[in-house]
Amino acid sequence: MFKNVLIAIDITAPASWARSLPVAAQICKDWSARLHVVTVAAEVNVQVASFFPQDANARLLEQTAADLRRWIGEHVPAGIEVHQIVGQGSIHREIIAAAEKANADLVVMASHKPTASDYLLGTNAAHVVRHAACSVMVVRN
Repeated sequence: MFKNVLIAIDITAPASWARSLPVAAQICKDWSARLHVVTVAAEVNVQVASFFPQDANARLLEQTAADLRRWIGEHVPAGIEVHQIVGQGSIHREIIAAAEKANADLVVMASHKPTASDYLLGTNAAHVVRHAACSVMVVRN
């Protein structure tokens, strides 16, 4: 049923993957699926870009890709085919784009208990659930 599973993580926030990674890994093992791990790099926005080197965003992408490779080596169980994707920009848009790029059948992501601002702005998980072209599993912390 599942051939490509995408997990969205924030490398610096274990709450974004501590509970969702075991779920995604088990699905990959059960279905012999590939695991695509996506994270979104920080971005130097236009308002402050003049204070940073011209290649600051490219450097951030490179560093995040290296960090993600290390994270995969430390946390993804052996025996699972893994592909990494690093985006930069809007988190929910990058997750949806990564799901399309990976031809994902399923997106697995963690979500926290909503706060007042989440009701006003919406959470990344809510955006992905509404706009992804594939199934989305939200693992609560």
